Amino acid sequence: MPAAAPAIQLEGVTKRFGEIVAVDGLDLAVPPGVCFGLLGPNGAGKSTTMRMLTAQALATEGSIQVLGYELPGESKAARMEMGVVPQQDNLDVELTCRQILGVFARLYRVPRAERQEAVERALDIANLRGRADTIVRELSGGMRRRLLVARGLIHRPRLVLLDEPTVGLDPQVRQELWSLIDSLRSEGVTLLMSTHYIEEAERLSDTVAVMSGGRIIAQGTPAELVGTHAGREVLEIYGPPDRLTAVESQAIARGWRHRRSGPALALLGAEGLDGEAPQGVRRPANLEDAFVALTGQEIE
Repeated sequence: MPAAAPAIQLEGVTKRFGEIVAVDGLDLAVPPGVCFGLLGPNGAGKSTTMRMLTAQALATEGSIQVLGYELPGESKAARMEMGVVPQQDNLDVELTCRQILGVFARLYRVPRAERQEAVERALDIANLRGRADTIVRELSGGMRRRLLVARGLIHRPRLVLLDEPTVGLDPQVRQELWSLIDSLRSEGVTLLMSTHYIEEAERLSDTVAVMSGGRIIAQGTPAELVGTHAGREVLEIYGPPDRLTAVESQAIARGWRHRRSGPALALLGAEGLDGEAPQGVRRPANLEDAFVALTGQEIE
């Protein structure tokens, strides 16, 4: 049986803003029914990529297909089959949750006879039934973020774009949204999620693409990225700056993969270090180790 066509296909996509290259020759294929994470620091090109997928920004070069539609020419048809959860809260603060969902049900052409059911379903998905008739300005930040998600799901989209879905939220609300995103994936919805929260990408994504400088520099499952770029174990050495500097010099001389991490020096692939390795604390490698090994940057 032939493989299903990608839900999203970008080939050689570049986006320039004057002399600034925000996205640089990007190739990306997202298969249907997965959660695909774009991981990278601010300025990596994630949000620009998201805006091109909704034709809010037009590619300078390259081709984009979303759900089989060519962009930007067929962007209106593509938007009718996708849901978008923006990074910025753009809810009308004078409307209630129910009113906002009703408006978007009409915009997305949900049949009149099905609109009430669609609104009720969206309220349930976002756990907002008890706040259905509350105006937006009276909602907490977490409730507003859940309403943004519900708004993007009102028409049962085949594809959902999530641009930094939990930015600025406290850990408890973030966990609630993670559960919501996970349930969508279990229903077979394709999700493309941009994030700079490493734990979010590791927890939710079937596949992660690491972006830096407008390019994808590595791609795979979280476990594959960790194994390839950080190994199984990390050895963390703590101490005063002069000791860390000495250990770093030793690591460079011995060819040990390493990174500075706040008050510690981390030696990657510690399971392969010889008996001359310094004393430290061993722990399992994680996606943050792989990310820093790939980009040389800590995510803030």
